[in-house]
Amino acid sequence: MTEGQSMFRNRRLWIAVGAASAFLAVAFGAFAAHGLSAAPDREVMHTGSTYEFFHALAMLACEALVPTAPRARFAPPFFLAGTLLFSGSLYALALGAPRWIGVVTPFGGLSFLAGWAVVVWAALAAPPSDART
Repeated sequence: MTEGQSMFRNRRLWIAVGAASAFLAVAFGAFAAHGLSAAPDREVMHTGSTYEFFHALAMLACEALVPTAPRARFAPPFFLAGTLLFSGSLYALALGAPRWIGVVTPFGGLSFLAGWAVVVWAALAAPPSDART
């Protein structure tokens, strides 16, 4: 990053993070379907993968929104935190981590909610669209 450029303004970084997250979501989803034998573990990993994938797409969408709703740039870090805490804890649980790891899962959910609240804030603060529509 160049001097004066914050993490929130580095669109290339967030596009790459969103794409990498989508990649990992597909990989974990495939592993859930083909690499886990216990149905409860498959379900837990599938849930993590689904949430990660939707929020990877949300990170990419936020970067597309930045030109018209600049505040959207503040949402991807919340989506990333949610992915790490929510999906990451579910992946760990499905792979046999101690049950206490699940204590962080709700914090990931709260991070997802915070990210969506930021998107609402960004949309409401954006300048009105073309008056003809």
